[in-house]
Amino acid sequence: MNLPNRLTLSRIMMIPIFILLLSLPLDWGTWDIGAADLPIAHFIAALIFIIAAGTDWIDGYYARKFNLVTNLGKFMDPLADKLLVSAALILLIEMGLAPAWVVIIIISREFAVTGLRLVAAGEGIVLAAGKMGKLKTATQMIAIAVLLLHNFPFAYIDFPFGIIMLYIALFFTVVSGIDYFVKNWHVMKESNK
Repeated sequence: MNLPNRLTLSRIMMIPIFILLLSLPLDWGTWDIGAADLPIAHFIAALIFIIAAGTDWIDGYYARKFNLVTNLGKFMDPLADKLLVSAALILLIEMGLAPAWVVIIIISREFAVTGLRLVAAGEGIVLAAGKMGKLKTATQMIAIAVLLLHNFPFAYIDFPFGIIMLYIALFFTVVSGIDYFVKNWHVMKESNK
């Protein structure tokens, strides 16, 4: 297994640790960050999320730079992103930091794109993420990181940057989903033959 695929696998392995930090009743204290308090367990979970999200950029960079792009990587990388983002968004609902309807739309888009990828894989076609998908992922990662940090550092000025970024991520999620289906609709047509 090459380095980019190992980084992707490490991202997947960080997800259970991230979930446990946000799910267990860990009372490690809080930090006053202005308009809110940031539990230390949430801060550590946010750091793990940011590191995991960073591996997405690093593995893609190395895969392209050293020509290490593999079909396994094309499959595992978006899957790792979807697992990480879905886990984070669901936990943000539980924490009262994200509206459920936004999360439902984002996760529904991810399922739809994954379904299209599975149909393509059945036809022997591997569909890589496009530029719109990468922008969607970047905005989602920023929104989630800021929300996990309880809007730090913007909580000091009481500016809802995290939720604004979540709505921007929602916009790019919907637009990139439509773009992905339009560009790859031929896969669905081919599968009906």
